[in-house]
Amino acid sequence: MARSLPYGSWPSPISAADAAAGSTRFDGARFVNGEAYWVQSVAGRMTIFREGASEPLLPEPWNVRSRVHMYGGGAWSAGADGTVFFVEASDQRVWSLAPGSAEPRPLTPVDETATYGGLTISAGVLLAVRERRLTTGIERDIVTIATRGGADDDDAVMSLASGTDFVAQPALSPDAASLSWVGWNHPNMPWDHADVFVRSLVAQNHPFSVSDGAGLQPQWSNRGDLFFADDRSGRWNLRAVPAGSASSLPVAPSDADTGGALWVLGLSWFRLLDDGRVLAVRTDGGDRLVLISPDGEREIETPLSAGLMVEDVDGTRALVSGAGEQVPGGVWLLDVDDPTILRPVAGGVAAWGSEWLPHAESMTLDGPHGDIHAFYYAPTNPNTSAAPGELPPVLIMVHGGPTDHASPALSPTITYFTSRGIAVCEVNYGGSTGYGRAYRERLRGQWGVVDVDDVIAAADALAASGRVDPDRIAVRGGSAGGWSVLNALARSNRFAAGIARYPVTDARALASDDGEFESRYFDGLIGPLPEANDLYVARSPLTHAAHIGSPVLLEQGDDDPVVPQSQAELIRDALVANGVPHAYVLFAGEGHGFRKPETLVRSLESELGLLGAVFGFDADVPALVLS
Repeated sequence: MARSLPYGSWPSPISAADAAAGSTRFDGARFVNGEAYWVQSVAGRMTIFREGASEPLLPEPWNVRSRVHMYGGGAWSAGADGTVFFVEASDQRVWSLAPGSAEPRPLTPVDETATYGGLTISAGVLLAVRERRLTTGIERDIVTIATRGGADDDDAVMSLASGTDFVAQPALSPDAASLSWVGWNHPNMPWDHADVFVRSLVAQNHPFSVSDGAGLQPQWSNRGDLFFADDRSGRWNLRAVPAGSASSLPVAPSDADTGGALWVLGLSWFRLLDDGRVLAVRTDGGDRLVLISPDGEREIETPLSAGLMVEDVDGTRALVSGAGEQVPGGVWLLDVDDPTILRPVAGGVAAWGSEWLPHAESMTLDGPHGDIHAFYYAPTNPNTSAAPGELPPVLIMVHGGPTDHASPALSPTITYFTSRGIAVCEVNYGGSTGYGRAYRERLRGQWGVVDVDDVIAAADALAASGRVDPDRIAVRGGSAGGWSVLNALARSNRFAAGIARYPVTDARALASDDGEFESRYFDGLIGPLPEANDLYVARSPLTHAAHIGSPVLLEQGDDDPVVPQSQAELIRDALVANGVPHAYVLFAGEGHGFRKPETLVRSLESELGLLGAVFGFDADVPALVLS
């Protein structure tokens, strides 16, 4: 029989260390001679694994991580012979490790100006995105990297394409005669407008664009047809340019997205099978997998519903990554024609029984700018219930980006809270991806308005629903989500507490025109500087810090290149001046997004400690001291 205890104090077998251990990150997967290879995090570093091997291919201290476009991605690939190619975090050079070799060898020369990412083997050639920080500015191009010879050879790195501020997702045609890639220019972000370029490498002609809108992921079929995605219809849908043509045709149009925000390199929302069929992701809030053929499309049943990527295909087999309501993030193997073949290769297995896992309830709430999408997770604990009449506290989670979205998935962090009797609600405010271009563009010029309105409206709707305690609502977010959290605290008294992780607090301090990936992002979110200077001031949380009255937990890494610690400390100083109860936790060696296990543990315990102190329940963590 379940015990009756106050919400928040429910005994849980899921410790912060358990939740941290369950927060494994993955970065792509490949078939190599029929075997699965993948990259995952281990003790704060990323390394390469091969199915069936007991140890990773790369021992300590090797760390597979790219810094191209600030956020990296696509930091590795693998050849047909089992050689792996990767970007080493410490020097940003490309290295290779051949089967049977004891140590990796460098493929690119020592060059402190150069960073590589988006590695891919295409038509037998190793392609990459190169970013160089020169005295004249930042330059980016698509390059080939010689896999034989030495790093200092004259032809070790050869440029194939440039001409735009940013480049991504290169692909060679099967005969290696044509190159396709994605490129875009400031002030656009790739989800605003990006071109899918094609260029003949034989005729050396000028590249031309085949896309319209936000182009993504060019991929050649073995017949020489070029597939890609763009959102000219309002949704990211597939299109194909037949061999010998310069115009594209729609492929299985859908009122869902096959594509998303190109925050990092190496993303893959679809793959082409050798027989001409297409395995693709469909996103409308949550994700699903479909197989597209000339006869139509059918859904491929998987347990995955969030962060779904089609990593690689081999015949009718596929490697896909993602998470689902009952399974954590992982890499899965499936066969598109044999539903009995579906198993996790890495991760994908919950550490706790299903009775501990909360259900993601999709919600559509009314907001001042239209419908608001959200996912609600009720307190879930098989051994404990609350006293009759007690309503649970709720933690509203606000994703970053802000061009990103939350999907229904098993999250160790969410389960950590729900198993203790704390409800969680993830809000996909206007501006989020996963619901089409119109929903995404609600935030254009309105960052600091629409996102904040929607977060407050979601909290108000939950309070009015009778499902949660209206006096015990907290809000949590990181980066751009931290901006929304602090603004929501300043504009509404609905929230009893706030948790801001590496938050943006003064937009002017981050806005620049130095060629960085996000340096013109605010042009679309707020407006160009200096013309919109007054808007930057009006929208920034720092301007309204005097209106924040609820306790705040600030969490920050001291090695954050995206949102430096000065941003968090500006708001901390304002809270001190205004006498607002707060805690400021600075994590040594952490960047934008926490990775070290000890950081993840302390962060979760600090957050639960804040909620216990504010909501009045006994938390099973060290007390958080508020100044």
